[in-house]
Amino acid sequence: MILVTGGAGFIGGNFVLDWLAQSNEPVINLDKLTYAGNLDTLKSLDGDARHIFVCGDICDRALLIKLLAEYTPRAVINFAAESHVDRSIHGPGDFIQTNVLGTFNLLEAARAYWVKLPANEKAAFRFLHVSTDEVYGTLEEQDPPFAETKAYEPNSPYSASKAASDHLVRAWYQTYGLPVLTTNCSNNYGPYHFPEKLIPLVILKALDGKPLPIYGDGQQVRDWLYVNDHCRAIRCVLEAGKLGETYNIGGHNEIANLDVVKKICELLDALRPRKDGEPYSKQISFVQDRPGHDRRYAIDARKLEQELGWTPAETFETGIQKTVAWYLSNQEWVQNVTSGAYREWMNKQYGA
Repeated sequence: MILVTGGAGFIGGNFVLDWLAQSNEPVINLDKLTYAGNLDTLKSLDGDARHIFVCGDICDRALLIKLLAEYTPRAVINFAAESHVDRSIHGPGDFIQTNVLGTFNLLEAARAYWVKLPANEKAAFRFLHVSTDEVYGTLEEQDPPFAETKAYEPNSPYSASKAASDHLVRAWYQTYGLPVLTTNCSNNYGPYHFPEKLIPLVILKALDGKPLPIYGDGQQVRDWLYVNDHCRAIRCVLEAGKLGETYNIGGHNEIANLDVVKKICELLDALRPRKDGEPYSKQISFVQDRPGHDRRYAIDARKLEQELGWTPAETFETGIQKTVAWYLSNQEWVQNVTSGAYREWMNKQYGA
């Protein structure tokens, strides 16, 4: 049995679905169900005894201790995090609370559980912390991609809080010997992505006939990773990663934000044309750039590929086609997540 935190969010939810599609090993799924946590993502697991959902917060150490004692998992995989840069600019406190203090509480609960395990179970236990490439800062056009040895230079409250959590995980390995693993991934996309992030935001606004907001000149470059490729990578690291090590996970898809939006428009033109026959690209609208906006991210994933044999299965072309098709076919899920609270956030961020 494994304990997954944040398993009703975008990446965590996809991981739980993927895990139970590949294995009969049960999952205890702990999620606070904030605005980005959505049980509809896990609807296919209703009645499945392998999936044990618990609504709770990783800041609640007493709950963590109780769950670890009751279910005795062989691994903890920590997806739980506040993750949207724009939200961190408007309200950094939640990011410090969850990403820093929550990770601290989870580490302490896991350590207290781990030290009492029988020798063979203690040796097999793993704590896998899922993090982001944003902790490394930004790259110039000519810079090499981020390697695991790159110094941390976070530029937003979000990335700073994730950098702090990464340092805590490392320290618990160096100081206490807790058997940890850390992964730093590039931008994920795919099914069940909450529509505040670029790709689902553009799909849904395009279909609604609204402006497609592009920060600045739209030339910010990101390395795009299809979420199912990320899930496979995490399974590889959990199974065979070297203790105390960090593994970068990237999709080998460096693309400017404006080009991502144009590609989505092209796919929608083919799959769901506008009634007036005009291209969706007419809806593109440039908005003021956000503070501290990193110019380029790129991941060097050679360590993961060479040591553990993982490579991404999806190109951006194949992954974005699957993603757009999924959103077009799952409008009920979309309607359920676009609640009043979400609309208030969108109005605050981008205007009514």
